[in-house]
Amino acid sequence: MAIRIINKIISRFSGNSDKSSAKPASRSPRGSRSAKFLNKPEPKTVETWRPGQESTSESSAIKTDLSSSRPVRKKRTRKKDDGSVLTQPGGGGENADVGARTSEDGGRKADVEGQKDVNPEGQRLEGGGQKAKDPHPKSPNSKSQKPASSSPEVQEEWTLDNYEIEAEEGKTRFHDVGLPLDIMHAISDLGFKYCTPIQARVLKEVAEGHNVAGKAQTGTGKTAAFLLLTFKQFWNNPLPRGERKCGRPRALVVAPTRELVAQIVKDAQAIGKYTPIRSVAIYGGTAYEQQERELLKSPVDLIAATPGRLLDFQNKRKIDLSGVEVLVIDEADRMLDMGFIPDVRKIIRSTPPKDQRRTLLFSATLTDSVMELASQWMPEPKMIEIEPDQVAVDTVKQLVYMVRTQEKFTILYNILKRPNIGRVLIFANRRDQTERIAGELQRYGVECEILSGAVNQNRRERVLEDFRSGKIKTVVATDVAGRGLHVDDINHVVNFDLPYEAEDYVHRIGRTGRAGAEGTAVSFACEDESFTIPEIEEYIGEPLACKYPEETLLEALPPTNAKPYQKKRRPPQNRNSGSRSGGYRGGSGSRPRR
Repeated sequence: MAIRIINKIISRFSGNSDKSSAKPASRSPRGSRSAKFLNKPEPKTVETWRPGQESTSESSAIKTDLSSSRPVRKKRTRKKDDGSVLTQPGGGGENADVGARTSEDGGRKADVEGQKDVNPEGQRLEGGGQKAKDPHPKSPNSKSQKPASSSPEVQEEWTLDNYEIEAEEGKTRFHDVGLPLDIMHAISDLGFKYCTPIQARVLKEVAEGHNVAGKAQTGTGKTAAFLLLTFKQFWNNPLPRGERKCGRPRALVVAPTRELVAQIVKDAQAIGKYTPIRSVAIYGGTAYEQQERELLKSPVDLIAATPGRLLDFQNKRKIDLSGVEVLVIDEADRMLDMGFIPDVRKIIRSTPPKDQRRTLLFSATLTDSVMELASQWMPEPKMIEIEPDQVAVDTVKQLVYMVRTQEKFTILYNILKRPNIGRVLIFANRRDQTERIAGELQRYGVECEILSGAVNQNRRERVLEDFRSGKIKTVVATDVAGRGLHVDDINHVVNFDLPYEAEDYVHRIGRTGRAGAEGTAVSFACEDESFTIPEIEEYIGEPLACKYPEETLLEALPPTNAKPYQKKRRPPQNRNSGSRSGGYRGGSGSRPRR
């Protein structure tokens, strides 16, 4: 067969098509029947095809593809029941039937008898660049329709009829404060029904054009208050698309801790999920480059930041605060205690003048120092104070055990071993104390984690996620890490050490009993810390139930073979070794491995 094909190719190029050495190819029975049925005389000799020459026989056994020097499949014919002949192309891509070129304008249409009867799934067009006909043709006036099983469900447009809240005397609905529809949609998803006292007051005062200095503890809804009025400001005064720039926010929230900043942005994303408003968190303890990419990838509307990292971005001209319309100072008393006020002053000086922006300040206490700051940063601040009896601690059962210092850990262990104890958050006053408590708990088989300033940000975020998901049931934390900690369904808060400040006590127990759920706060009052109890009682406006622990809580610890907890000592740092490119403070060496 191969010799025949080579001879044919040679004969075509030499022009000797009538050589006696060229033997006729054998015809298949199908080709004979097809030619007979079409009333065409059967050729007695086989003619070869030359470039530019039309094919003289439709029943040629083999035609040659000169572009690829490969044989092309022949056409297949079959006889139908009614006696007609159906011819189908035999495949082979663009050169499937080189001889079937019947149109003089060079088009490559198949000249196949009875093609209309071919199964649509097997149809092909002769000319590889064209698409086959649609197996489901549509009428010109009909729209494209997909099968009912594959069509997505059409969601109905959300309206206020989907969020009906009955008016109650003494309560303010979110319907009554003039929020945009997309914000109301998000509030409905979050399950909010009525404004908290601080939310109602703040929204009312800002609507009247006042700046606000608010006294409110964690858990009163102050974060949602300033986010709602900020988003309302954005919605009522939209910027043209070209005026929104990367790193130039319209609202700035300054907070003292990383956890609080992250929680503010999380709440902002939940409230603004149906809007194009974009919020970004800026805080230390994590990669600078990663936050820079997040900040500069698209225009930003709201930035929540800790003072130190925000100043870093400002010094590198990555953030421009000249367009700030709303400025929020959260936990002002805490920033005053932590020494952040000089940094906050630098930040505020880079914003527009105080009479050209809306300013809000929130604090657990409105002391003279805090009010002096408020008067410097805003003209004629309107003071809003939520009384202690309005603080959301009525859903928390508070217990104070009068104990000795050496009994604290035994009581804590027996509390954690109670059935169905759930999530437990333990507070201590110092970082080394949290490490010691966690180490001893792990020694006795209690899985727990630490949240303190000594833990890097990536691990802190991982611990919070594990705590929220229930993978970890017990966390030991300091006050700095506890601020802004929002985890649902915390059943117990344990004050291993009573806090030095009364407002810290309210912040701690506010981690449980959230959103109307009931919780329990247990505090250990030993000879070293019990002096703070009268101050706490005066601050919360009610006496604390102090009692001695039950006998079951004083049961001896179980035996264990684990070694007692020992504080890990860091290896000495050799600052004089290494290359000069290390950049380690205090010497030219690089930081040693740990």
